[in-house]
Amino acid sequence: MEKHNFNTQLTTLHIKDMVGNSCIRFVKDALYRTGFIEVKRIELGEAEVYFDPQIITLNFINDLLKSQGFELIFENTTKLVEHIKTAVIQLVFYGGNTNSLVRNSDYLSEKLGYPYQQLSKMFSEKTGTTLEKYIILIKMEKVKELVSYDQMTVSEIAFQMGYSSVQYLSNQFKQVTGLTLSEYKAQRGGRKPLSALLD
Repeated sequence: MEKHNFNTQLTTLHIKDMVGNSCIRFVKDALYRTGFIEVKRIELGEAEVYFDPQIITLNFINDLLKSQGFELIFENTTKLVEHIKTAVIQLVFYGGNTNSLVRNSDYLSEKLGYPYQQLSKMFSEKTGTTLEKYIILIKMEKVKELVSYDQMTVSEIAFQMGYSSVQYLSNQFKQVTGLTLSEYKAQRGGRKPLSALLD
């Protein structure tokens, strides 16, 4: 594509269900393959792209993304809720030990620029699930991943995930999954796609 011709515009796309690095690759490849879209920047839930609106429409991009399991978000509250989900996933899955060092509420408020109570209220109204419950669901998927790798003790996992004790982690894991950590480890499998946790 000829870069930034007269009709080309820079547009920010807000994209639903981008939950991991592989999603970034899928979306980038899908946009690139059109031959008419140049990706300036892409991260979880968002892409900045150049395209000529006389050649490519947002509806075309949306249909393209839907064929890959994603879709554009047009409504502001929905955009913010997706930003909340992305921020939680980034903290829990890609934040290393950060999850044990910062309060979730402080992290989300600072990252998204809204008071936590406002984020929590908006999230609940839009999803039917509390933000606290969603954070726990994401944490449990990360715990499943770490248990499956078999490279850390349960005590190390509890510390990394910000739990004050192994017992607290174990109780929450059993409450969410119906299994003890050792039962889960023995059976293997049972992880869920992060985009399907609220379905």
